[in-house]
Amino acid sequence: VGAAMTQGTSMAMVVSTFPPEQRGKALGLQMSMVGLGGVAGPAVGGFLIGVADWRWVFFGGSIMGAVSVLAAIIIIDSKQVGQPTGDREAFDWLGAALSTGAMVSFLLGMTGGQRLGWLSPLILGALGSFIALMIVFVWWELRAPSPIMDMRLFKRRLFTFGVSASYLSFVGMSSVRFLMPFYLQAVLGFSPLQVGLMIVPSASMMIIMGPLSGRLSDRFGVRLFTMGGMAVTMFGLIVLSTLTPSSSFILAMVGMTMQSFGIGTFNAPNNSSILSVVEQSKYGVISGFLNLVRNSGNLTSIAVATVIVTASMASMGYPPSLAEVSVDSDPGLIAAFTSGLSLAFRFMSGFIFIAIVASYFKGNPIPPEKEIVLQEQP
Repeated sequence: VGAAMTQGTSMAMVVSTFPPEQRGKALGLQMSMVGLGGVAGPAVGGFLIGVADWRWVFFGGSIMGAVSVLAAIIIIDSKQVGQPTGDREAFDWLGAALSTGAMVSFLLGMTGGQRLGWLSPLILGALGSFIALMIVFVWWELRAPSPIMDMRLFKRRLFTFGVSASYLSFVGMSSVRFLMPFYLQAVLGFSPLQVGLMIVPSASMMIIMGPLSGRLSDRFGVRLFTMGGMAVTMFGLIVLSTLTPSSSFILAMVGMTMQSFGIGTFNAPNNSSILSVVEQSKYGVISGFLNLVRNSGNLTSIAVATVIVTASMASMGYPPSLAEVSVDSDPGLIAAFTSGLSLAFRFMSGFIFIAIVASYFKGNPIPPEKEIVLQEQP
């Protein structure tokens, strides 16, 4: 809950501090910190477990959380980050309840489908509840006096296509982070520590490309970086789809690095273009919504890819479970897993291609001078 609250407000605070013409730079810097945390977290956690025990992973996180709270109290100026000082709108409790129920149903359905079976009554009920609650949520938000999510934003082409491209990008790439450790450990025989070190170079691309693409998109526009980033991601997935049980780890690292390079290039310019058509008073809600889109895409990607891999394993006569995949597994099972992995990555590259098309048709962001007029409108 705490992490979700932070994710929903940090982007809004960062963007509100910078002028519109530097929004890409701001989002790029934020993305580099996200990437840095992804690289440093496992390394620091492993160090703490090695010198102390596993409890210190949580103790350390609590200490860093306390330092962050103190820093926020001292450093953050509510006037700078756009916090309202006058009368505030009533909170949309019904909209919040409907959206929470919808997301909980979605989570239950996507995370339990593989274990319980996609046609089980519980999973069908969860997914059906998600659809029903989302329909009621949209209906209510269009009529609520102070909606938690202004659905009319979807009438703006850049917002709709930008959000769609973001969702598709995470659907296309998140399965790599989930499935590649299985391949590197069970198929190529690397230890968990070696796998962690092999992931660092690809994760570092997020740190490098976030600020770089953000700054450049402020000067040269977003389309080159959104479409180009997705194209590199797609080719990275195609490289990974060629993996076999006898492939070199270098080929795997090249594919993962290309994929991370592309998503790092894409995210900051795409989010910047989305926020260019949103009033500053809505930055907090939309920032939280973009994080929801990301997490939903992650879940969808893992669920779809797992279904493809396990179905491929079952078609070749092996148990349809990733739990069966280990370094001691039968060579035939390893071959079945790798075949499913290749098919899954080819399938995911199709989502990335659609994201490229969406990025092309979404149009160009509103110029900064027109954004100022948009922010001043009641």
